[in-house]
Amino acid sequence: METTRKHKVPEMEGLQARWYAKNRGTEAQLAQYRRQAAEVTAGLPDGAEVLEVAPGPGFFAVELAKRGFRVTGLDISHTMVEIARENGAGLEIDFRQGDITHAPFADESFDFLVCQAAFKNFRQPVAALDEMHRVLRPGGFAVIHDLNHEATGADIDREVAGMNVGAVAGFTVRQTLGWLRRRAFTREQFEALAAESAFGGWSVTADGVGLEVRLTR
Repeated sequence: METTRKHKVPEMEGLQARWYAKNRGTEAQLAQYRRQAAEVTAGLPDGAEVLEVAPGPGFFAVELAKRGFRVTGLDISHTMVEIARENGAGLEIDFRQGDITHAPFADESFDFLVCQAAFKNFRQPVAALDEMHRVLRPGGFAVIHDLNHEATGADIDREVAGMNVGAVAGFTVRQTLGWLRRRAFTREQFEALAAESAFGGWSVTADGVGLEVRLTR
């Protein structure tokens, strides 16, 4: 039976989206995106087709494109798509507005899929996983990074300290992460969602404030 969450976080639009984008675009954050892009795409051939689900401001998609991959971004927020297109100007990245539970792509379109800091907001998480499975080619894989529901206050403090956003913005980000953590999944919950989906293989790793989920088509 499809798992449906009762409540959904409103999509970020307008000034809220631009505030978020500003706080995710610090030098420390950009350096982290570069490291993550290298880590999660290790072994992918040049020119591989990559889909980022909920790319937000597009910073991570930009790093993927710089590494020689053909990148598509799908975000439900109209404002985020505008911001991402601004940040990706000059690069061949196709940022589109749309919902991952009804992905506007043909079957087996991508070699790799990544979703960061957004999965907890999906009202139909299993439907989202099934669509991810559908658009991946056989042998393709997906990586989902998100908050860990069981992250501690100290974990959040360390995460915010690494963002280098300043005291005032740091307080706001810390409060926001604490609120979002309540919506996030535990490791066990993510494993149950994966088992309910079309994916046949997965692993879930907890690391401080976050979870990393790897799913194989």
